[in-house]
Amino acid sequence: MIKVYLPELGENITKATISYWYQDEGASVIEGNDLVEVATDKATFNVPAPCSGTLVEILAHEADTVHPGDVLAVIEEDTVTGEGDEPEV
Repeated sequence: MIKVYLPELGENITKATISYWYQDEGASVIEGNDLVEVATDKATFNVPAPCSGTLVEILAHEADTVHPGDVLAVIEEDTVTGEGDEPEV
């Protein structure tokens, strides 16, 4: 399981509000795609998915106030099979 954290958003920004989740719990997410929008009194930011997988739990909901370092969600990372993992015939 991979935790999604609110990153540092800039100097003197100590809190943000969850504006919008682009995906619901149970949805597939792709690494680097926008996952959640957060707003501060100065700007709006998108937090990307740190990995590809399934969004299993949203911990910070729309209109919640969050701080840098807070866990926003949990993603179950996709497992990728490497070469040579296929059975021989």
